[in-house]
Amino acid sequence: MTLMSNPRVKMALHGCTLTSLAVKTSQQTCILFFMKSNSTEPEPSPGITTIDGLNLTPAFTEALPGNPDSGQRHPPQDHIMWSAVMPVVPSAPKLIAWSKDMEARLGLKIGAAPEATARLLTGHDLASGTTPYAMRYGGHQFGNWAGQLGDGRAIALGEMHDQTGQHWTLQLKGAGATPYSRQGDGFAVLRSSVREYLCSEAMHHLGIPTTRSLSLCLTGDNVDRDVFYDGNVQAEQGAILCRTAHSFVRFGNFEIHAAHHEHDALKTLADHVITKDFPHLGKPSLDVYQQWFQEVLQRTAELMAHWQRVGFVHAVMNTDNMSILGQTIDYGPYGWLEEYDPSWTPNFIDRQRRRYCYGNQPQIGLWNLYRLANAVLPLFDNNTKPLEEILGSYDAFYDDLWHQTVAAKLGITTATASDKALFDQLWEILQLTPTDYTIFFRALAQADSTDTPDSLLNTITPSFYQPDTLTDETKNAFSHWLGRWAFRVSDTGTDERRTLMNKTNPKYVLRNYIALQAIDDAEQGDYSTIDKLLEILQSPYEEQPAHQQYAGLRPDWATRKPGCTMLTCSS
Repeated sequence: MTLMSNPRVKMALHGCTLTSLAVKTSQQTCILFFMKSNSTEPEPSPGITTIDGLNLTPAFTEALPGNPDSGQRHPPQDHIMWSAVMPVVPSAPKLIAWSKDMEARLGLKIGAAPEATARLLTGHDLASGTTPYAMRYGGHQFGNWAGQLGDGRAIALGEMHDQTGQHWTLQLKGAGATPYSRQGDGFAVLRSSVREYLCSEAMHHLGIPTTRSLSLCLTGDNVDRDVFYDGNVQAEQGAILCRTAHSFVRFGNFEIHAAHHEHDALKTLADHVITKDFPHLGKPSLDVYQQWFQEVLQRTAELMAHWQRVGFVHAVMNTDNMSILGQTIDYGPYGWLEEYDPSWTPNFIDRQRRRYCYGNQPQIGLWNLYRLANAVLPLFDNNTKPLEEILGSYDAFYDDLWHQTVAAKLGITTATASDKALFDQLWEILQLTPTDYTIFFRALAQADSTDTPDSLLNTITPSFYQPDTLTDETKNAFSHWLGRWAFRVSDTGTDERRTLMNKTNPKYVLRNYIALQAIDDAEQGDYSTIDKLLEILQSPYEEQPAHQQYAGLRPDWATRKPGCTMLTCSS
């Protein structure tokens, strides 16, 4: 018995075929990957080899079944959740940036020991308590079951607790091949590592659930990459990002056990996740499984609403990139809406189908939840009814959440059902002329609801990319909507409305062309732009007059330069 997506989900996905996991699938052929000769356990380096406060424990590997053999040739196995693997020893690790916020949260002293940090957070040395491993999982990629996947370029070091007692897993991204790398080499380049380092921290300060960044290091080694898969291979600087999360478990961790009929392992994993990360639900049971799935659904819907609120496009919403905690995970070819276009995606390989475009994200979230529901069906004794009821609540939950979100974006303190027509008309007029999504809402906050239609239009004109080409018809459409909006918010105090709008609509987001400036500087050995951007992005809702140049319209050159509009998963 399987759970099928509802018609609304099917319509959003351009005819993508739904694939159930309740049927037995053949195991995907795994390519045996031979680790490099320098991937054996590293010898400790002389000097400081510890970071004050770094106390790791093997909590995940002790609690769940895995393959503890970190030999060079072992292939992935069934009935396990992780495989031990040693990081490849980098030739010249160098710390170039770290999050002071995460440093303080974890109680670490990175700044006092940059050399030790570079060695320990690249895998050059192993701290006491470190048990490096890669997780096994599967996933649906672009709508199709991809079989066994797993951490192909991520190696977890272990778990530690922060100053409040919360647990965090430290994971190295780009530290070499794992049993799940398939054809990949497991490395990452500076370009992609800077993007994830900055964006995950930016998302946190935007108030969006996300994995976090701790440190960014160079390896001293080059990595060959074909950025646009056109045969143009280039050597790029290798880098390793140490990222952290309460859990890196994904929807795909459950899917792989369901696909291989490993029902005991499925239950073990679910019970572990509930006990560890959903303790408020109580001891795992049938009733708790239902509460857990309901909470996962709601967290996923909330994450989608957050992404839509700030104009973030993840662009690779495969089920192996969906966090069980409802956090943003795996920053690949992401992007931020500039001119408002629901069909926009920054993903080069999705430019035809646009499966993961901005407008599709909420329903892709639901489609992925159907895949998760099929995977955990054995926990419900294959009774689809409770899961169907929970899945059926998604649309109403999300729609209400998004309705309230849009109201806040427009400065409406109490949304009503009658506001929907005003909201819907907004999305239509924003497409009449290229209009910057972020700048529009910040400009609108400055409008005075008592102004004339012409004055209101002048207030939002800075958000137009082609203001000189506006037709009278377009001007009239905007003026009409602005008049309706002004009347709607006229009974709210100006200061109250502006405060609500400016804490809902960020002024600073990590536009791709801005991230590229940090990357270009870093590739030339100047890491100061990374630090400057991180400082700006830590206060995204503040005006910050000294940094106004990072809050303007996308420059013309950015429409033509690679890495600004279309990106790939190349890392």
